[in-house]
Amino acid sequence: MDSINNKTAVELVKAIKAKKVSAVEVLQAHLARIEARNDTINAVVTLDAERAMAHAKEADDALARGEDWGSLHGLPMTIKDSWETADLRTTAGAKEYATHVPKGDAVPVARLKAAGAIVFGKTNLPAHAADIQTDNPLFGKTNNPWDQSRTVGGSSGGAAAALATGMTPLELGSDLAGSIRVPAAMCGVYGHKPSFRAIPMLGHVPGPPGTLSEADLAVAGPLACDASDLKLAMKVLCGPSTREGTAWSLDFPKPRHRALKDYRVACWFDDPYCPVQGALRDKLEDMADALEKDGVNVDRNARPPFSLQQNHDIYYSLLAAVAAAGLPPATFSKLGKSLPTLKLAARLGLAPDALVAYVKGATQQAKEWIRVNEARAHLRAGWDQFFSEYDLMLAPVLPTNAFPHTTKGSVVKRTLDIDGVSRSYLDLFVWPGLAGASYLPASVAPIGVASDGLPAAVQIIGPYLEDNTCMDFAAKLGKVFGGFTAPPQ
Repeated sequence: MDSINNKTAVELVKAIKAKKVSAVEVLQAHLARIEARNDTINAVVTLDAERAMAHAKEADDALARGEDWGSLHGLPMTIKDSWETADLRTTAGAKEYATHVPKGDAVPVARLKAAGAIVFGKTNLPAHAADIQTDNPLFGKTNNPWDQSRTVGGSSGGAAAALATGMTPLELGSDLAGSIRVPAAMCGVYGHKPSFRAIPMLGHVPGPPGTLSEADLAVAGPLACDASDLKLAMKVLCGPSTREGTAWSLDFPKPRHRALKDYRVACWFDDPYCPVQGALRDKLEDMADALEKDGVNVDRNARPPFSLQQNHDIYYSLLAAVAAAGLPPATFSKLGKSLPTLKLAARLGLAPDALVAYVKGATQQAKEWIRVNEARAHLRAGWDQFFSEYDLMLAPVLPTNAFPHTTKGSVVKRTLDIDGVSRSYLDLFVWPGLAGASYLPASVAPIGVASDGLPAAVQIIGPYLEDNTCMDFAAKLGKVFGGFTAPPQ
């Protein structure tokens, strides 16, 4: 069974179709791993084993008849519990959705199933997917398999932990503020945040069940233990909605280069605005050194024509507007009334600047949002200029590796200790916003274990709609650094 759990999704589908292993055996192996590891990790919160087993048998019978369901034929997989799954509860980690059982699948889930995937469980997340850690009142917290006293990140935290421990070979996550990239980095697996609108978001909670509009910044995307699995999933997931498909299709360009040495990469590994933990920064620098030795054109000083702070100010204003959309009217009204008092408190050092920025962004009027959106357009133009000279920007996903569980108190008031310095918890949103603000694709790839004994990762940011370039570089990087490393058992 262990050999099955150690195989990539690409390898498993190939073996199933070649009848070297059955879909039933693959599912049994992952259910056995969940039984062995989930009590301590708490990654999988809902199982649909009986129905999945029946579906796996159907997959094997179909192959015996010469039928091929698609590129994921017979592959069992789990789904982040923010995605609606037909006849299988979808809670978003929130008490109000504890008994929510959708009648239909979210669009990305339906596409995975249509390609032959077998959904057998749901994975944990913070309530409403609204934190960069994974803990909620329904299922509790998910522990990092590298160190159970530490977080797995969020909001696709259960997804990343399930992958890292071999409970699933493929996962569907979502990313508004790093929710695919952060857990992937903290658990040492791969993840891909697609270009904005490459995958329809219909069927994601939040918004509330039944929401038809799609939120700014938010994307769907895969997590896996190998970059080839990201590519496999993206081919299934990407494409316009049914309505838009009437007139257009999506065809990502091929990677910019075939050989690793032909890539032109910039490295943005630290910044005074959001300093990066020494152990992580050292590992990123080691990666850049290794790339240079392999002939890659590495520039450690190249930057787009704006600062990290300028990017974050724009990004955080846009993010706050999205986050505030789901607030109850009374809460929203209180926020607006509190802004003058908060501004004064911040000037006196009695309130964090990040709290003021959140309230300001959350309560901005439409004309203010339009102004911020125009500023975003200038960021995007700056990236366009940058990517005419460079293929990729390499950056940290976060300013730190996985940190101890820190879930008490308000998100805007929490603090973190990074290299002995007390930092705002909201610093965690700065580096993910580098790709998020401008709708850019970004792959996350593990680059080995840092000196603190935790996995380190790099964020591979590429030009808009050039997702294949990001994933290709992640795959090539894996060949240099060994790719995924399983956490100590």
